Amino acid sequence: MRIGVDSFVSEVTDPKTDHVVGPAERMAHLLEEIELADRVGLHSFGIGEHHRREYYDSAPPVILAAAAARTQQIRLGSAVKVLSADDPVRVFQQFATLDLISGGRIDLVVGRGSFTEAFPLFGLNLGDYDALFEEKLELLLQLRDQETVTWSGQFRPPLVDQGVFPRPVQDPLPIWVGVGGTPQSFVRAGLLGLPLMVAIIGGEPRQFAPLIDLYRRAGAHAGHPPEQLQVGLHVFGYVGESTQAAADTIYPGWHKMFTAVSRERGFAPPSRPQFDATAGPDGAFFMGDPQTVADKIRRIAEQVGGVDRLSLQMTNPLLAHDDLLRGIELLGTAVAPLVADV
Repeated sequence: MRIGVDSFVSEVTDPKTDHVVGPAERMAHLLEEIELADRVGLHSFGIGEHHRREYYDSAPPVILAAAAARTQQIRLGSAVKVLSADDPVRVFQQFATLDLISGGRIDLVVGRGSFTEAFPLFGLNLGDYDALFEEKLELLLQLRDQETVTWSGQFRPPLVDQGVFPRPVQDPLPIWVGVGGTPQSFVRAGLLGLPLMVAIIGGEPRQFAPLIDLYRRAGAHAGHPPEQLQVGLHVFGYVGESTQAAADTIYPGWHKMFTAVSRERGFAPPSRPQFDATAGPDGAFFMGDPQTVADKIRRIAEQVGGVDRLSLQMTNPLLAHDDLLRGIELLGTAVAPLVADV
């Protein structure tokens, strides 16, 4: 089991001082967080992509380039790259360049995103949500596997014997598919033999077991070896000195974040009992002291038939920088060793 961190680079208000951390300061804090993750031996650090006021991650390749220049061992990647709203040629070129800068430490996780702002921003029709992703993923894989490409599709001008450069250090560049809860997405990733990153935001992680099994069966049907069909989980969470301390630290920001999302999507507002249930033994929130978090990782991995990678998303609008650094440190020094043999 390989453990990492994902960040959406959210706007933060320091809960101890009410100081609003501006974008420049937040970027400086983020690079400190990534450097610490590298020092404490975490496997990966992923940067999301959003086009909303409360997040500063609209240009993940730029952030990842800065991180690549300041780290030595940690793998860096997208969490996720909204491929539907971008040009696969530019995506490949950017991440191939990142791979060169990092010395071969890049993972490209692509998906459709859980928010929709990118579609009108880049002049795309939301009605083409799935078709855009399917076509662009096809082209991206061809770009990865062939230096010279001939291709045509619906949403982009054709390519005729076109060389696409630079080429990455890694051959092939690792491309993961980020998925939510749509069975077709799991089947598509399996048929293509691509590793799977499952975003678990709510409910009980064990409910994803049938979908992950569907992914593996699709991959086997397509003739892909089991070791190629890797499974990763992207989950929310936080590691503290004690479970109570972790809950008290993370709850105010969790409530603020999910209140805003619930209002926007027409859901009932979140409550403390809901938070406690979500953070409980069977819930989707991986929160607590190191042993509690490690035990939950082991239990969930068994329930879904095995997990190769888990990335903890600690984005929180009311989490002080020092508290986030401590959470990353505990994840690397105390949690990761407890699950290394899973």
